[in-house]
Amino acid sequence: MSQSFDQTAVQAAAVALRDARATRMPIDPISARFGISGLEAAYAVAEANTLARIANGRRIVGKKIGLTSIAVQQQLGVDQPDFGVLFDDMEYLDGDEVPMSRLLQPKIEAEVAFVVGRDIDDDAPSYGRVLSSLAYALPALEIVDSAIANWRITLEDTVADNASCGLYVLGHQPIAVGQLSLGDLGMSMTRQGKTVSTGSGAACLGHPLRAVYWLAHAMARQGQMLRAGDVILSGALGPMVPVAQGDAIRAQIGALGNVSCRID
Repeated sequence: MSQSFDQTAVQAAAVALRDARATRMPIDPISARFGISGLEAAYAVAEANTLARIANGRRIVGKKIGLTSIAVQQQLGVDQPDFGVLFDDMEYLDGDEVPMSRLLQPKIEAEVAFVVGRDIDDDAPSYGRVLSSLAYALPALEIVDSAIANWRITLEDTVADNASCGLYVLGHQPIAVGQLSLGDLGMSMTRQGKTVSTGSGAACLGHPLRAVYWLAHAMARQGQMLRAGDVILSGALGPMVPVAQGDAIRAQIGALGNVSCRID
């Protein structure tokens, strides 16, 4: 990368986002406040906070893909997804209580999660290489959360804020990827027993595996790889919905089964 952005502004934006999450007080868009313009600068902000979390003892356990909905891309004026980093302290399992104290202004969406079976370290991995490297699929819930007040985000704001990633919940039973027709999966998500979101595998960039293929190439362009054991959240299968303390969430994702949590 050329690193043609203002490093001082990048570091200041990173600190502001860290402080917002630590105090649970959303802030104004950092794109305007610090002049963060373009994906290169936005990813640099995210990387600064990734390094800060690692320095504080956190481990990277995977990646999330965002902006996989064509409608959302058009809304933000972009033509590609984005990605963020999953850390070890973000993970919960089916049926767990998820603490509201970890969140600012959360929304939730149902997704297909993948587990990488072997490293994807090619410079430009083929679709076949990506497919052969994925071991399992799982039903998942992603609790997206923005440090930007009222979700008034631009593309730069969400990328800089680790793709608006909060926490995530994985189902228990993995299924081999080749045994599923992922594009045809139907999804229904309930909150307090009432259906609040429906969708399908095709809503995720046309097919969830296309999203993973995009991510593998995005990682390669940055000189990074997807490693064995990594979890990949491939993107929303339907509209995200707000959640609050006390909400019980359950999603049924076709043959993948169901996954649930309660916001505590």
